[in-house]
Amino acid sequence: MNVYNRNISNIFFIFALSHLIIWTLVPSLTNENLPLDTIEALAWGSNLDWGFNKHPPMSAFFSEVFFKIFGSQDWAYYLLSQIFVLTAFYYVFKFANEIFDNIKLSLISLFLLESIYFYNFTTPEFNVNVCQLPFWSLVVYYSWKVYASNKIKLIDCLLVGLFAAFGFLSKYLFIYLLLSICLLFIYLIFIKKTKKFDFKYLITLEVFVVLLVPHLIWLSNNDFVTIIYGLERTGLEKSSLSSNLMNPFIFLLKQIGILIPFFFLVFLLVKKIRFKINLNDKKILFLIFINIFPIILMFITSAITGSKIRTMWMMPFYLFFGVLFIYIFQNQINIKKINSFLYVFLFLFFLSPILYSYISISQTDKRTDYPGKEIAAKVQIIWDKDFNKKIEFVTGDEWKAGNLSYHLKSRPKWEGFTNNKILNNSSQFICVDDVCLGRY
Repeated sequence: MNVYNRNISNIFFIFALSHLIIWTLVPSLTNENLPLDTIEALAWGSNLDWGFNKHPPMSAFFSEVFFKIFGSQDWAYYLLSQIFVLTAFYYVFKFANEIFDNIKLSLISLFLLESIYFYNFTTPEFNVNVCQLPFWSLVVYYSWKVYASNKIKLIDCLLVGLFAAFGFLSKYLFIYLLLSICLLFIYLIFIKKTKKFDFKYLITLEVFVVLLVPHLIWLSNNDFVTIIYGLERTGLEKSSLSSNLMNPFIFLLKQIGILIPFFFLVFLLVKKIRFKINLNDKKILFLIFINIFPIILMFITSAITGSKIRTMWMMPFYLFFGVLFIYIFQNQINIKKINSFLYVFLFLFFLSPILYSYISISQTDKRTDYPGKEIAAKVQIIWDKDFNKKIEFVTGDEWKAGNLSYHLKSRPKWEGFTNNKILNNSSQFICVDDVCLGRY
């Protein structure tokens, strides 16, 4: 590595470390309690299974791993979230360098992501959307290895299958990326016929399916509750002709709104907005399929079913947008404008945590203002008056019961909503405000 490339790499690590420190410290110092989705993941993690009432198991698994290491230290879960974000950033950067073979353009394409609020403002809340990020970037990176190589390596196929399964077990919407990549290979093999079918592709599918088997068995045994919940969240049962027209339109407007700062930063770099896309260029073809096709498939889903696409669901979809746009405009980038780009980038980089801090401190009725520790301490006092042994389980909704599971020293297992069977079989229990605690 020459001195120039080493300097750019150092800038990347300074950026990554700064992002990690800022977005771990800011919510740790300004929030009184962990966000809702993080508490939910911790509640599920206290009683790990191959799935839960709302989501597959990966976010709960990683939350529980961190709980085993750090316990009920809020900063640890903000750190966990940033580790996932920065792992995604790292593989975006690696992928970009393979596309451009120019480390400066790779860094610029990564910096563009800081203009999308998914990758800063919303990241303190570790949830299924954040959990997808590293696996999304890893699947793209190793799919590119398979796509670009004349001699496919078995390890790359194995890794695609592995990370695809982890991504799907984070959130089912990961399927939109997987379908887009499959469509790309189908197009190249059966329509364009520029790529031959390789039996190593079946290894990818086999690894993916085998890793999903325990979750699929769990789904079957639990009446497909996770899938039903996901469908209910889309408002599918209330769909009508008007929703089939309006919801996709609203979806597009929201995406444009989210990307306005991104497009502004791109505009700062480019001399003239003029481009020609050559679909015979294998790089641009790959970039279109991983960036545009998942969004098109999401739009089609909304148009056909009339379902609402919630904004946060799109969190991983834009990870490689910077690479796509810099690749399209790379010959029109005006180096004289780089300082203006960097000034705006730095402005956005520091504006997000400032706004987050202001909202967190000034607004006092948010979930993150919930007095979880104090409530847990009071409940512990009530328990200790009647019993002298530790609390082993808690029932109730994920928020109230989840907070108790997280904050109580005995780390009781969350057993779902109040379950009379569990209470009837319990040797000791108390109920307070729709939450019950007890011993098995």
